[in-house]
Amino acid sequence: MAEWLYEEGIGEARAALVEKGRLVEALVEREGDAVRAGAVVQGRLTRTVIPKKRGIARLISGEDVLIEPIPPKIAEGATVLIDIQREAIPEEGRAKLAKGRIAQPGARAHPGPSLLQRIRQTGVPVIPCPAHEEDRLEAHGWSELMEEAMSGEVGTEAAALRLFPTPAMMLIDVDGSLPPAQLGPKGAKLAAQAIRRMGLAGSIGIDLPTMNNKDERAIAAAQVDKYLPLPFERTAVNGFGFIQIIRRRERASLMEIVRADPVETAALALLRRAERHGHGGGVTLTAAAAVIDRLRKAPHWIEQLAQRRGGAIALHADAALSIWAGHVA
Repeated sequence: MAEWLYEEGIGEARAALVEKGRLVEALVEREGDAVRAGAVVQGRLTRTVIPKKRGIARLISGEDVLIEPIPPKIAEGATVLIDIQREAIPEEGRAKLAKGRIAQPGARAHPGPSLLQRIRQTGVPVIPCPAHEEDRLEAHGWSELMEEAMSGEVGTEAAALRLFPTPAMMLIDVDGSLPPAQLGPKGAKLAAQAIRRMGLAGSIGIDLPTMNNKDERAIAAAQVDKYLPLPFERTAVNGFGFIQIIRRRERASLMEIVRADPVETAALALLRRAERHGHGGGVTLTAAAAVIDRLRKAPHWIEQLAQRRGGAIALHADAALSIWAGHVA
């Protein structure tokens, strides 16, 4: 039986879809004011990039949104309702703006669904996971998945993936000690599972080993169909072992979220451990200076932790620690 494990953490909400005891999909939603996919919001068209095709609108919150297309009667300076199709995507160098279109006549402004609302809409049972109970996310490999998302490395020596996010597409390189006829299907399976687990979307390229014939390539492609739920589109595996997958992209993937700000990711992971440390009461969080500085810039996080634990929270910076080596005592 499938179930969503849901955790209302400090600074972020977390959800893990578990099927037959395996974590098959993980979602994270960081707190913030960025507009969510599915929202209808008011904004003003501030700039036309391509007449009648593309422009930039500024929301009341100050966030800029890419608008495609621009109806003929909409001019620069016009106030419009915008249907948000895709949230902003963090990328190295320059983030992708949120993307939307002019809302249909009669539409009313409303926020986009939260993570909790989205998983409830799937119809799969949602199990709340408060910090004072068993750490069910961790029992299903949550920390290991976070490490995979940060490192971009998945698998073993026999069959391993290396994930490379680029502005154009997500590239997944498959390598390992298995013979090509075995590594192809195994790598395709691992890639499909990683795509689902981390919420990778948009254009995705998988570089499998070169296989000897069409039958071997078809077997590898069938693994994608078996382990990656619809909807998606894909090509066949070509003679060089390359297959491309297209999935609708509405928001940042787990990999993009945790990599966008590693210090914040480390700080939130430390808060998660602090919530579960011991049996309540005051604690001291010791971490790298950058992590402690990030926590001090979010005093409401520390206040929430103090309320949940029922005790005072102390912060201590240790220059000898890496950002991932924080601990609670």
